[in-house]
Amino acid sequence: MATIKPFAALRPAKELAAQVAALPYDVYSRQEAAEAVKGHPYSFLNIDRPETQFPAGYDMYAPEVYRKAAELLSTQIRAGVYVRESAPCYYVYALTGNGRTQTGLAACSLVDDYDNGVIRRHENTRAEKEADRIRHVEACGAQTGPVFLAYRKNEKVSRILEEQKNHGPLYDFTAEDGVRHQVWRISDPEIMCMLTDFFAEIPHTYIADGHHRAASAAAVCRKYCREHPKAPGDAEFRYFLSVLFSEEELSIMDYNRVVRDLNGNTPEEFLGKLSRIFSVTAEDQAVRPQKKGEIGLYLNDSWYRLELRPERAESDPVERLDTAMLQREVLSPILGIRDPKTDSRIDFVGGIRGLGELERRCHKDCAAAFAMYPTSMGELFAVADAGKLMPPKSTWFEPKLRSGLLIHEIRL
Repeated sequence: MATIKPFAALRPAKELAAQVAALPYDVYSRQEAAEAVKGHPYSFLNIDRPETQFPAGYDMYAPEVYRKAAELLSTQIRAGVYVRESAPCYYVYALTGNGRTQTGLAACSLVDDYDNGVIRRHENTRAEKEADRIRHVEACGAQTGPVFLAYRKNEKVSRILEEQKNHGPLYDFTAEDGVRHQVWRISDPEIMCMLTDFFAEIPHTYIADGHHRAASAAAVCRKYCREHPKAPGDAEFRYFLSVLFSEEELSIMDYNRVVRDLNGNTPEEFLGKLSRIFSVTAEDQAVRPQKKGEIGLYLNDSWYRLELRPERAESDPVERLDTAMLQREVLSPILGIRDPKTDSRIDFVGGIRGLGELERRCHKDCAAAFAMYPTSMGELFAVADAGKLMPPKSTWFEPKLRSGLLIHEIRL
């Protein structure tokens, strides 16, 4: 059963929250991060991506880079940019964008739950990305970006979170991307106990986004356990910062693919090979797939609707995914893209950019684009419950949680 606990957040002063809150560190390239922090000294991205404080080309994994993150955080705490909560609390975090609101609970989740499978995952982590976050957490003595967790619907939790939204918010601002962020503090001991107990009834939570942050928190916990064997069972390092959302609150967007060439095929040959796998229909407008097993193809300035032939459907929870189907039926056998994680001939385009971005890429540097039907939360749960992994870039969640709004300090 899921174990959570309240925490005394390090958080921005109310009047500075909008200036501090930043998109997750891993949505930016190095150049984009450097541009984003210009003229924004309070943006948490300065701390989350401390290489932005050094010349271009500087080793972003050098020890002094992580020391700079710690130095910036300490300096801003002393300057009053951040305040420490006086007692442990839970926080309600609501994000509103594109006409819909998703509401979650900011809490600390138990690292042991991650290690023993109560918290389930669907993605592998990369050693170098994990090591980067380990060094960052250790340098700052804090987990600075939340792990995005999902759970199956629990009416009792949902009712409490909605009731808390009737109070005045701690923060309420609209970010530059148009997403409104609201945070409410829950400090009533009785309500906090109820939430803790209700989550103890939930068998599993699932990492929706933040696999590297969760893995790094677990690695730091193991190290601190060796160094501090007598640390109490509720020591902060035994928990990690998370925001937990009920499944019905979440929307997964499409995560589309563009390929740079057709592996020696002409467009006509490529369509011919696809017609053995799919029902192929030419369309006079952009194709956004309307159901599972359907793909929009942009090729040679034209759109096509591809519908997988029924006899080629799979029952395995991973192979049933449309991203896995595209890899199995098209990318690997026809286009020769065996490993999409490492092959430079494929790129991934988040659905937030729209179908027009697929056309733009094909006019610029790509030969074809595939518009995918979004993975569902049910599919994510099924893959994680089976102990399996999704293909790379199978889920794109919007809106993104902001870093820097709620920080979890873990030093003893």
